[in-house]
Amino acid sequence: MRFDVVTIFPEMFSSPLGSSILKRAEEKQLISCAFHNPRDFTTDRHRTVDDTPYGGGAGMVMKPEPLVAAIESIPETGKRLRILLTPAGLPFTQTMAHELASYDQLVLVCGRYEGVDERVCELAIDREIAVGDAVVSGGEIPALFVIDAVSRLLPGVLGNESSLTTESFEQNLLEGPQYTRPPVFRGLTVPDVLLEGNHAEITRWRHEQAVKKTGRNRPDLLKKGRLDD
Repeated sequence: MRFDVVTIFPEMFSSPLGSSILKRAEEKQLISCAFHNPRDFTTDRHRTVDDTPYGGGAGMVMKPEPLVAAIESIPETGKRLRILLTPAGLPFTQTMAHELASYDQLVLVCGRYEGVDERVCELAIDREIAVGDAVVSGGEIPALFVIDAVSRLLPGVLGNESSLTTESFEQNLLEGPQYTRPPVFRGLTVPDVLLEGNHAEITRWRHEQAVKKTGRNRPDLLKKGRLDD
């Protein structure tokens, strides 16, 4: 999969993309990332990408000309989706991550300041996405969030792909508690069921724990799931 990131701060991506799973995915050519700076598409000597909002108000707004030019300069590669990362977008979920993993190319546009001129959305954006109910300084961290969440769903990216089926948000449940050695740590012991080798009982226990944790932390997810009594 190809990720094209439109950002005025491409340097923010070097460390995350140069580490761990994403680094290995690029080395194996399972993903590729390219960066496009709207400042390179400005026409004034100050390389201006923002201006004051019409109607007044605090902050600055990203100008449409350099942003649209940057997006339109990106070559289309197969099935493509152009995404604006914005707090005003649709909630990003695991279900959406699975959908996005079916594309050949994702163009991730990172907003800044008070947002982008609405005409950018009308002319060059297919979908607006928010990664949480909070505001951060720009779309770069949300873009990295999307890249990581989508990349790990691609075949060959994870060493053990079966782990995907038990992770949080799959089947509308949070993942239950996990344990490893030692069996006793500061007086706290590993549950007996995990030590006895009965895989059917372990599966049942893990499912029950997942339901309990979901009920405590995200009861809204239980309404979406199909649970028996």
